Amino acid sequence: MTEPATPSAQPASAVRIDLPDGRKVIHRDVAANGARFHIAELGDGPLVLLLHGFPQFWWTWRHQMSALADAGFRAVAMDLRGVGGSDRTPRGYDPANLALDITGVVRSLGEPDAALVGHDLGGYLAWTAAAMRPKLVRRLVVSSMAHPRRWRSSMLSDPRQSSAGSHIWGFQRPWVPERQLTADGGELVGRLIREWSGPGGGPDEQALEVYRRAMCIPSTAHCSVEPYRWMVRSLLRPDGLQFNRRMKRPVRVPTLHLHGSLDPVMRTRTAAGSGEYVEAPYRWRLFDGLGHFPHEEDPAAFSTELVNWLKDPEPDR
Repeated sequence: MTEPATPSAQPASAVRIDLPDGRKVIHRDVAANGARFHIAELGDGPLVLLLHGFPQFWWTWRHQMSALADAGFRAVAMDLRGVGGSDRTPRGYDPANLALDITGVVRSLGEPDAALVGHDLGGYLAWTAAAMRPKLVRRLVVSSMAHPRRWRSSMLSDPRQSSAGSHIWGFQRPWVPERQLTADGGELVGRLIREWSGPGGGPDEQALEVYRRAMCIPSTAHCSVEPYRWMVRSLLRPDGLQFNRRMKRPVRVPTLHLHGSLDPVMRTRTAAGSGEYVEAPYRWRLFDGLGHFPHEEDPAAFSTELVNWLKDPEPDR
């Protein structure tokens, strides 16, 4: 069992860093859903809450934060429960509770709602929050992740998607994934990001070192894989079946779905079927030649697509 740690007990210098363009973001902690969450904030205007995926933390949105702030938005990137500068709690890593973390942060920031932008696991949780707390979600942007019901059915029935998500099956082993993720200064983190990026390359070596250091903060590796353990171990449990039923509720906010055509982790075919769960304007955008991290592999194209869609008063189908 992992003991909770307070933000002050964590190496803050590893995650409370500035943007590559020299801008100093505001770092602070906010309370929500029984825990404290580290956020990085830049700009003023309508709230855009950015949700990272595995194996990263808030800093994955460094390029988009600058673009959003320049476009007149309040860009806030949060560290999910157990990651970065947020609390490491011994439990609470099921998607319903993690979604409550996100909507709780929106309320703690004093905003009536937010545009949620989620990548990978952050995208899974953004889908969840939009379905379960629609009044707090103004718009939804998901990158590199299928709708949770689509993810579940594909992992169980599509051998190609099951193989693409082989790391998730590997996370079900006790202790081994944690040791692998932190061995040799987090070397596996850098290798996974390189392997999952497109042929044009993803984050540079300096950025990979930032991610490796963040993963080596005590308890981070354990907390990072716990959501995936729940996703698999609950497939046939009552709580998992109940969650899957709850996610039948359609998403009724405008949705932008972004995906790299060469994503080796989430197949394009799997992600593209998610539109059936959206009863609102839905736009699918495929980035040719990019992998699992389009927001880092081609940040300019990604940020342009994101900002233009957020500023569009009537996003169409």
